[in-house]
Amino acid sequence: MSFLEFLLLLFIAGVCGSIGQAIAGYSRGGCVVSIVLGFIGALLGTWLSGQLGLPELFNVNVGGNTFPIIWSIIGSVIFVVFVGLFTKRR
Repeated sequence: MSFLEFLLLLFIAGVCGSIGQAIAGYSRGGCVVSIVLGFIGALLGTWLSGQLGLPELFNVNVGGNTFPIIWSIIGSVIFVVFVGLFTKRR
């Protein structure tokens, strides 16, 4: 994986994480938090789809690695809602 492919993967994860934040109504954090949420959402979403026997809906191939867009967004929403339950509101 080249450096440009890695940056593209970070960008895709950031977009998926920020969409997940917007759907869940969570606005804390910046770009790095969105990227982390995108990757956590991808892990959580693909695990959840595997457990439920659901197909992979929309994957992007970057440098030989596949990144699940839809499951990343769904996993991000689930993770953000879970985190939001245990944090205080300001």
